Amino acid sequence: MKKTDIRQASSRFTPPIAIVGMGCIFPESGNLKEYWHLLFNGKDAITNIPSDTHWSLDEYFNQDPAALDHTYCKRGGFLPPVSFDPLSYGIPPNNLEATDTSQLLGLEVAKMALEDAGYPLNHSHLQEKKVNVILGVTGTQELVIPLGARLGHPIWEKAIKDSGISPDKKEEIIKRIQASYVQWQENSFPGLLGNVVAGRIANRLNLSGTNTVCDAACASSLSAIHTAVMELASNRCDMSITGGVDSLNDIFMHMCFSKTGVLSHTSDAKPFSKDADGTVLGEGIGMLVLKRLKDAQKDNDRIYAVIKGVGTSSDGRTAAIYAPDARGQLKALHEAYNQADIDPATVELLEAHGTGTRVGDKVEFDALKECFGCENQNNYCAIGSVKSMLGSKKAPAGADGIIK
Repeated sequence: MKKTDIRQASSRFTPPIAIVGMGCIFPESGNLKEYWHLLFNGKDAITNIPSDTHWSLDEYFNQDPAALDHTYCKRGGFLPPVSFDPLSYGIPPNNLEATDTSQLLGLEVAKMALEDAGYPLNHSHLQEKKVNVILGVTGTQELVIPLGARLGHPIWEKAIKDSGISPDKKEEIIKRIQASYVQWQENSFPGLLGNVVAGRIANRLNLSGTNTVCDAACASSLSAIHTAVMELASNRCDMSITGGVDSLNDIFMHMCFSKTGVLSHTSDAKPFSKDADGTVLGEGIGMLVLKRLKDAQKDNDRIYAVIKGVGTSSDGRTAAIYAPDARGQLKALHEAYNQADIDPATVELLEAHGTGTRVGDKVEFDALKECFGCENQNNYCAIGSVKSMLGSKKAPAGADGIIK
């Protein structure tokens, strides 16, 4: 057999995976129905930074990218207010201050997705079967910054003392600064950990399968979905809750992206546009409930879509650690379509990564043109990127596109 024949033959041994449930909270969208309404009406959910819940433009915005400790981007995609009842999950209300928002909203979206799949929390299937929780969660969680900043009290004390301020006034100033930060307590450590986003779901919803998170930057949710698919394909679980979670869009995260120069100078994401000048940050939580297709059909589940192939790759050595390469992206695309035994030239709709950065979009578009046979003038494929409406959400990027 030719190598291509071997690849296509081997793909038949990978069972197709069904998406049977979905749940989400995205900018301007508190649930799946509101997200669909936003998409259907083409609503732009990118807004100015909300100073009451995030950070002040007066304090941190400067249109000069070189300004120290300031960001030149003033818009993004932010989660709407969400009602959360901690007692319904057995969480003492006084623990909320020491618990990351991602962990709390992760519970809400997991519950949404399971209910959408027809498996509410009291369903026997959730206890009788092995149900995994595999999520994309990236980088620093929100409580790390204030808890770490609170430990700077020796620096404040020395600065105050060296300024000649009296001991009584010194103590007053230190206490006022400390009051601005979350206080350390017994629940702080588990409350700030990214892996507990998945662990808390498994714990509070009484699920017995694997719970874990993966960090692959903006590919985190897709990496999580890939792992979930492999677990199902190898019969290591019966159902998987997967996707991505990211509720952190504070000034720290804006500074990270500002100083790498990838944020939009006009504070507007325009993927694949000649006017694109960078991306904007977004928040979001998107989860899928996956089952093997044969099991979903046997259980009479509603099936949204079927995953037939997943491709992965790394670019290898490039000019810089964050410089993408079209050859690496092509490897992942070819692997996915070979596994699914589908000719890319037959695809008519494509949801792309499309962040709005000039270099990233060009590299991605070059890979897409080659993979999808654009040299054939008779081929037509519509392309989209939901980041133009929601911003780049880091960990949930990919899950938002799949749900779209």
